[in-house]
Amino acid sequence: MLENQRKYWNGVADEKEFTTPFQIDVFSKYLPKNARILDFGCGYGRTLFSLYNEGYQNTVGIDISEKMIARGKSIHPYLNLHHLITEKIPFKEESFDAVIALALFTCIPFKKQQKITMSEIWRVLKPGGYLYMNDFLITPNIYNRERYLKFEKKYQHYGIFELPDGGIFRHHSQEEIFDLVKDFQLIIADTSTFKTMNGHLTNGIFYFGRKNSILPTF
Repeated sequence: MLENQRKYWNGVADEKEFTTPFQIDVFSKYLPKNARILDFGCGYGRTLFSLYNEGYQNTVGIDISEKMIARGKSIHPYLNLHHLITEKIPFKEESFDAVIALALFTCIPFKKQQKITMSEIWRVLKPGGYLYMNDFLITPNIYNRERYLKFEKKYQHYGIFELPDGGIFRHHSQEEIFDLVKDFQLIIADTSTFKTMNGHLTNGIFYFGRKNSILPTF
Protein backbone atom coordinates (compact mmCIF):
# COMPACT_ATOMS: atom_id res chain seq x y z
CA MET A 1 0.00 0.00 0.00
CA LEU A 2 2.81 2.39 0.87
CA GLU A 3 4.45 1.92 -2.52
CA ASN A 4 1.15 2.46 -4.34
CA GLN A 5 0.61 5.74 -2.52
CA ARG A 6 4.21 6.78 -3.12
CA LYS A 7 3.78 6.12 -6.85
CA TYR A 8 0.63 8.23 -6.93
CA TRP A 9 2.15 11.23 -5.13
CA ASN A 10 5.30 11.09 -7.22
CA GLY A 11 3.13 11.21 -10.32
CA VAL A 12 1.26 14.35 -9.25
CA ALA A 13 4.02 16.05 -7.24
CA ASP A 14 4.50 18.92 -9.65
CA GLU A 15 0.83 19.79 -10.13
CA LYS A 16 -1.09 19.46 -6.87
CA GLU A 17 -1.62 22.47 -4.59
CA PHE A 18 -2.67 21.78 -1.01
CA THR A 19 -5.46 23.86 0.43
CA THR A 20 -6.49 22.71 3.92
CA PRO A 21 -6.08 25.59 6.40
CA PHE A 22 -3.41 25.90 9.08
CA GLN A 23 -4.45 27.99 12.10
CA ILE A 24 -1.21 29.65 13.13
CA ASP A 25 -3.00 31.68 15.81
CA VAL A 26 -3.99 28.49 17.65
CA PHE A 27 -0.63 26.84 17.11
CA SER A 28 1.42 29.79 18.33
CA LYS A 29 -0.68 30.07 21.48
CA TYR A 30 0.72 26.74 22.70
CA LEU A 31 4.08 26.38 20.92
CA PRO A 32 6.98 28.82 21.44
CA LYS A 33 9.18 29.83 18.51
CA ASN A 34 11.98 27.48 19.57
CA ALA A 35 9.70 24.40 19.66
CA ARG A 36 10.87 21.39 17.69
CA ILE A 37 8.14 20.61 15.16
CA LEU A 38 7.55 17.70 12.76
CA ASP A 39 5.26 18.04 9.74
CA PHE A 40 4.26 14.47 8.85
CA GLY A 41 3.17 14.38 5.21
CA CYS A 42 4.70 17.78 4.53
CA GLY A 43 4.38 17.58 0.73
CA TYR A 44 6.31 20.47 -0.76
CA GLY A 45 6.65 22.30 2.56
CA ARG A 46 3.66 24.64 2.41
CA THR A 47 2.95 24.61 6.16
CA LEU A 48 6.59 24.70 7.22
CA PHE A 49 7.06 27.74 4.99
CA SER A 50 4.22 29.47 6.86
CA LEU A 51 5.82 28.55 10.18
CA TYR A 52 9.22 29.76 8.98
CA ASN A 53 7.70 33.15 8.16
CA GLU A 54 6.33 33.28 11.72
CA GLY A 55 9.75 32.65 13.24
CA TYR A 56 9.61 28.86 13.69
CA GLN A 57 12.86 27.45 12.33
CA ASN A 58 13.42 24.31 14.41
CA THR A 59 11.21 22.32 12.07
CA VAL A 60 11.39 19.08 10.07
CA GLY A 61 9.18 17.83 7.26
CA ILE A 62 8.83 14.22 6.08
CA ASP A 63 6.90 12.78 3.14
CA ILE A 64 6.77 9.43 1.33
CA SER A 65 7.08 11.16 -2.06
CA GLU A 66 10.66 11.92 -3.00
CA LYS A 67 9.39 14.14 -5.80
CA MET A 68 7.29 16.20 -3.38
CA ILE A 69 10.40 16.64 -1.24
CA ALA A 70 12.45 17.61 -4.29
CA ARG A 71 9.82 20.20 -5.23
CA GLY A 72 9.86 21.58 -1.69
CA LYS A 73 13.64 21.85 -1.60
CA SER A 74 13.66 23.66 -4.93
CA ILE A 75 11.11 26.21 -3.69
CA HIS A 76 12.30 26.46 -0.08
CA PRO A 77 15.96 25.33 0.10
CA TYR A 78 16.23 26.54 3.70
CA LEU A 79 13.59 24.10 4.98
CA ASN A 80 14.61 20.76 6.54
CA LEU A 81 12.70 18.28 4.35
CA HIS A 82 13.26 14.52 4.24
CA HIS A 83 12.03 11.61 2.12
CA LEU A 84 10.26 9.01 4.29
CA ILE A 85 11.22 5.56 3.00
CA THR A 86 9.30 3.32 5.43
CA GLU A 87 6.34 3.72 7.78
CA LYS A 88 8.74 4.32 10.67
CA ILE A 89 9.58 7.97 11.41
CA PRO A 90 13.40 8.23 11.33
CA PHE A 91 13.73 10.04 14.67
CA LYS A 92 14.20 8.94 18.26
CA GLU A 93 11.45 8.67 20.84
CA GLU A 94 10.24 11.94 22.34
CA SER A 95 12.03 14.09 19.76
CA PHE A 96 9.35 16.69 19.02
CA ASP A 97 7.23 19.24 20.86
CA ALA A 98 4.53 19.05 18.18
CA VAL A 99 3.52 16.95 15.20
CA ILE A 100 1.46 18.44 12.38
CA ALA A 101 -0.69 16.11 10.25
CA LEU A 102 -2.68 18.02 7.65
CA ALA A 103 -4.95 15.79 5.54
CA LEU A 104 -2.58 12.95 6.38
CA PHE A 105 -5.06 10.24 7.27
CA THR A 106 -7.21 10.80 4.21
CA CYS A 107 -4.11 9.60 2.30
CA ILE A 108 -3.80 6.49 4.50
CA PRO A 109 -7.13 4.82 3.78
CA PHE A 110 -6.77 1.57 5.72
CA LYS A 111 -7.07 1.22 9.48
CA LYS A 112 -3.99 -0.96 10.02
CA GLN A 113 -1.68 1.61 8.43
CA GLN A 114 -3.46 4.45 10.23
CA LYS A 115 -2.75 2.81 13.59
CA ILE A 116 0.92 2.34 12.67
CA THR A 117 1.13 6.01 11.71
CA MET A 118 -0.53 7.21 14.89
CA SER A 119 1.68 5.00 17.04
CA GLU A 120 4.73 6.55 15.35
CA ILE A 121 3.40 10.05 15.99
CA TRP A 122 2.91 9.15 19.65
CA ARG A 123 6.41 7.68 19.85
CA VAL A 124 8.25 10.76 18.59
CA LEU A 125 6.19 13.26 20.60
CA LYS A 126 7.59 14.42 23.92
CA PRO A 127 5.39 13.94 26.99
CA GLY A 128 2.97 16.84 26.92
CA GLY A 129 3.65 17.38 23.20
CA TYR A 130 0.92 18.52 20.83
CA LEU A 131 -0.82 16.96 17.84
CA TYR A 132 -2.23 19.42 15.31
CA MET A 133 -4.26 17.73 12.60
CA ASN A 134 -7.04 18.28 10.17
CA ASP A 135 -8.71 15.87 7.82
CA PHE A 136 -11.66 15.31 5.54
CA LEU A 137 -15.01 14.04 6.76
CA ILE A 138 -17.70 12.07 4.98
CA THR A 139 -19.76 14.60 3.05
CA PRO A 140 -23.33 13.61 2.09
CA ASN A 141 -23.61 15.47 -1.20
CA ILE A 142 -24.34 13.74 -4.50
CA TYR A 143 -20.76 13.89 -5.78
CA ASN A 144 -19.22 12.26 -2.73
CA ARG A 145 -22.04 9.85 -2.02
CA GLU A 146 -21.74 8.38 -5.53
CA ARG A 147 -18.05 7.65 -5.18
CA TYR A 148 -18.38 6.28 -1.64
CA LEU A 149 -21.03 3.85 -2.90
CA LYS A 150 -19.04 2.98 -6.03
CA PHE A 151 -16.09 1.69 -4.01
CA GLU A 152 -17.81 0.51 -0.84
CA LYS A 153 -17.98 -3.12 -1.97
CA LYS A 154 -14.37 -3.19 -3.19
CA TYR A 155 -12.91 -1.80 0.05
CA GLN A 156 -15.60 -3.01 2.48
CA HIS A 157 -15.87 0.48 3.88
CA TYR A 158 -18.09 3.49 3.20
CA GLY A 159 -15.86 6.52 2.69
CA ILE A 160 -12.88 4.99 0.85
CA PHE A 161 -12.71 5.89 -2.84
CA GLU A 162 -10.40 6.12 -5.84
CA LEU A 163 -9.61 9.13 -7.97
CA PRO A 164 -9.46 8.85 -11.77
CA ASP A 165 -5.70 9.47 -11.66
CA GLY A 166 -5.11 6.47 -9.40
CA GLY A 167 -5.07 7.76 -5.81
CA ILE A 168 -6.91 5.93 -3.04
CA PHE A 169 -8.34 8.18 -0.33
CA ARG A 170 -10.64 8.09 2.67
CA HIS A 171 -13.15 10.45 4.16
CA HIS A 172 -13.88 9.72 7.81
CA SER A 173 -16.80 9.91 10.15
CA GLN A 174 -16.22 12.08 13.20
CA GLU A 175 -16.31 8.91 15.29
CA GLU A 176 -13.42 7.46 13.27
CA ILE A 177 -11.34 10.60 13.77
CA PHE A 178 -11.96 10.63 17.51
CA ASP A 179 -11.07 6.95 17.70
CA LEU A 180 -7.71 7.74 16.07
CA VAL A 181 -6.92 10.43 18.63
CA LYS A 182 -8.52 8.82 21.68
CA ASP A 183 -5.23 8.59 23.57
CA PHE A 184 -4.64 12.34 23.33
CA GLN A 185 -6.12 14.97 25.62
CA LEU A 186 -8.55 17.07 23.60
CA ILE A 187 -7.92 20.81 23.51
CA ILE A 188 -9.86 21.89 20.41
CA ALA A 189 -12.04 20.06 17.90
CA ASP A 190 -14.02 21.95 15.30
CA THR A 191 -15.71 21.16 12.00
CA SER A 192 -15.90 23.33 8.91
CA THR A 193 -15.73 23.10 5.12
CA PHE A 194 -12.41 22.55 3.36
CA LYS A 195 -11.50 22.85 -0.29
CA THR A 196 -9.77 19.74 -1.61
CA MET A 197 -6.66 19.78 -3.79
CA ASN A 198 -8.97 19.12 -6.75
CA GLY A 199 -11.18 22.11 -5.97
CA HIS A 200 -14.17 20.37 -4.38
CA LEU A 201 -15.80 21.51 -1.13
CA THR A 202 -15.84 18.80 1.53
CA ASN A 203 -16.61 18.65 5.22
CA GLY A 204 -13.52 18.74 7.40
CA ILE A 205 -12.38 18.59 11.00
CA PHE A 206 -9.64 20.42 12.89
CA TYR A 207 -8.22 18.69 15.95
CA PHE A 208 -5.65 19.93 18.47
CA GLY A 209 -4.65 17.69 21.35
CA ARG A 210 -1.92 16.92 23.86
CA LYS A 211 -0.02 13.72 24.54
CA ASN A 212 -0.93 12.64 28.04
CA SER A 213 0.92 10.30 30.38
CA ILE A 214 -1.32 7.28 29.77
CA LEU A 215 0.11 4.46 27.67
CA PRO A 216 -1.44 4.44 24.18
CA THR A 217 -3.86 1.75 22.98
CA PHE A 218 -2.74 1.64 19.33
